[in-house]
Amino acid sequence: MRARLALHYCSCQLEHREVLLRDKPEAMLKASPKATVPVLILIDGTVIDESLDIMHWALEESGSQEWLTGLEPEQRRLAEELVTYNDNEFKTHLDHYKYSVRFPERGMEDYRTEGEVFLSRLEQLLEENPFLVSANMSIADAAIFPFVRQFAFVDKAWFDKAPYPKLQDWLEKQLSSELFSRVMKKYPQWQPGDNPIIYP
Repeated sequence: MRARLALHYCSCQLEHREVLLRDKPEAMLKASPKATVPVLILIDGTVIDESLDIMHWALEESGSQEWLTGLEPEQRRLAEELVTYNDNEFKTHLDHYKYSVRFPERGMEDYRTEGEVFLSRLEQLLEENPFLVSANMSIADAAIFPFVRQFAFVDKAWFDKAPYPKLQDWLEKQLSSELFSRVMKKYPQWQPGDNPIIYP
């Protein structure tokens, strides 16, 4: 999702092929043996198959640098720190919480509590600014939002009552944005021989 957020935000024109991970096309596996999405293949054949790398490529390629250039050095350092924690520690807690049945050695609430360490930090940051590291949306918001969304929707009733009012407002702002609505547009599954969908 965050790769799509950046690509749409930057109005990068591309051929879109929607795939199902339970039915991975051979062309995808050939391009990226990792067998995960997203996979971006550039005109020169370069393959970028990490979502954060795709975000940075889109911002640099398009010149739409507001998510980066609007940050002071300290804010950029904080953004990098938050995204690194999100992609490692928080992602692990999210997976354990979301798929707790696969990790029976501990309870679902234990995994949720571990994830709340990050939620609490985001709440504190949002008490200082309307977005995570500044007064405006940045790469930190776009990179972290999809993971907070997943965490919230594991048990939305719990999240809505949790003591994170700023984070709840921030999440709702992301969910109701025009950018998110464009990213969440449904596409038919691509099959070999199909014409690719061109967007934007």
